[in-house]
Amino acid sequence: MRIGIVGSGKVGGTLTRRFREIGHEVAVANRRGPDSLRPLADQTGATAGTVTQVAEKSDVIVLAIPTHAVPQLPGLAFDGKIVVDANNYFPDRDGEIEPIVDRAVSSSRWVADHFPGARVVKAFNNIMAGHLDRYGKPEGEQGRIALPVAGDDIEAKEVVDELVDELGFDPVDAGSLDGSWRQQPGTPVYLTDLDKTELRRKLRA
Repeated sequence: MRIGIVGSGKVGGTLTRRFREIGHEVAVANRRGPDSLRPLADQTGATAGTVTQVAEKSDVIVLAIPTHAVPQLPGLAFDGKIVVDANNYFPDRDGEIEPIVDRAVSSSRWVADHFPGARVVKAFNNIMAGHLDRYGKPEGEQGRIALPVAGDDIEAKEVVDELVDELGFDPVDAGSLDGSWRQQPGTPVYLTDLDKTELRRKLRA
């Protein structure tokens, strides 16, 4: 699969490396431009490009950037794509985004509003990057960590479920984008490394 990663920090860098390790074609972009990504590209075998280049050549695009940077992305380049929102909204870093602060929308719904032609799925936001890198296990192995996957498009969620499983984690249906607040910071499932049973229970809680 052709996977694009927008963001080269801890989560973006980890996913670039891990997706390459399991055989996917990966392109990565950040706000500083392709030249700043040469070390990551050389290390992983990923392709460095601009955000537009990466979006246009990918089937699935993971956003691993500060939430406040989302409106700066070229929305039309994401039309028809599956966009995975791996971001978390932090007011101290992102500033006050009124609809999110007022709980009028979940942070992922706010992100999706900037990509009306894309299919947005929330995933990879509730686990530490180091655990995402090291704690994956084969399917069925005891102690396998489960990750919530939320979205409105069933087919898009199924694609993301497969990627979660390939990385060594159990995907758990966390409902719609409007309900994706249940996997955001401050909830019982955030940074907790739960198995499927406990993740489902705490999502309900």
